[in-house]
Amino acid sequence: MAEVHVPDKAAIEQAGKRISGYLHRTPVLTCSAINRMFGSELYFKCENFQKAGAFKSRGATNAVLQLNPDELACGVATHSSGNHAAALALAASRLGIRAYIVMPENSNRIKINAVKEYGGIITFCEPTLEARELTLKLLLNKTSATEIHPYNDLRIIAGQATAAMELLEDFPDIQMISAPVGGGGLLSGTALAARYFGRSVKVVAAEPAGADDACRSFKSGSFIPSVNPKTMADGLLTSLGSITYPIIMKYVDDIVTVGEESITEAMKMVWERMKIIIEPSSAVPLAAILEKKLHVGNLKAGIIISGGNVDLSALPFKQVI
Repeated sequence: MAEVHVPDKAAIEQAGKRISGYLHRTPVLTCSAINRMFGSELYFKCENFQKAGAFKSRGATNAVLQLNPDELACGVATHSSGNHAAALALAASRLGIRAYIVMPENSNRIKINAVKEYGGIITFCEPTLEARELTLKLLLNKTSATEIHPYNDLRIIAGQATAAMELLEDFPDIQMISAPVGGGGLLSGTALAARYFGRSVKVVAAEPAGADDACRSFKSGSFIPSVNPKTMADGLLTSLGSITYPIIMKYVDDIVTVGEESITEAMKMVWERMKIIIEPSSAVPLAAILEKKLHVGNLKAGIIISGGNVDLSALPFKQVI
């Protein structure tokens, strides 16, 4: 596996300072009922309270703020099923530049609306990675915009790392951090932040069993792409990238998978017990605890709540509310 450059400690600290005037330092919440249930101390880093409703605003803002004047003049572009799209559109609007967004035609309705509200210029495509990449390539040729990849970008990874950095600044004695994994931008950043700012912090990712390419890649030591993933966790459908995969292989301790029923149960638990709205992707680490695949007994463990952008008309537990 080829060695890749990774953001160093200074790059993550600089990202934190760069984005601080634009984004929230999100709260860390605990829940005594959930702690009693699992015999642990869980600290939830609530990126559902972030601008645009997800951690993606950290990376997108960090990347856009580093563009030169010529790049800013042509705008930015990306492909994304939702949260990165909204985050990039918002970051671009703050600087008064255009954001061209390629979105699969089956994207979450709430996330499509958010992109539109932030002024993003949407081009829809078929819901395949090949269609997304081809449509974006054509768009880049037409507009000369700068591509801001959803996760396979060092500026993005450094920005996402600031969530775990803040968590460890607030609670330096945390022993484990868990985050969901899709393309790996959040997980890569979390693993690097744990290494730089933590004290022997273990990092374990969680992934839906129906979209388990990251887990299979991690276990086999060979990159396996995401093919026809099936999960309600729409933020975790993409493959790892050429930058995120090596970082994950080197700095992440383990990746576990969970079923859809557990994701629903974990999501419902957070809504009912913590009184906060999270999306299915955010519930995956807690689902791993429910399935006893992530062992947190007698530990102080952090969980990155990745986002809270939910279509309320399509809740997985609607029938039992």
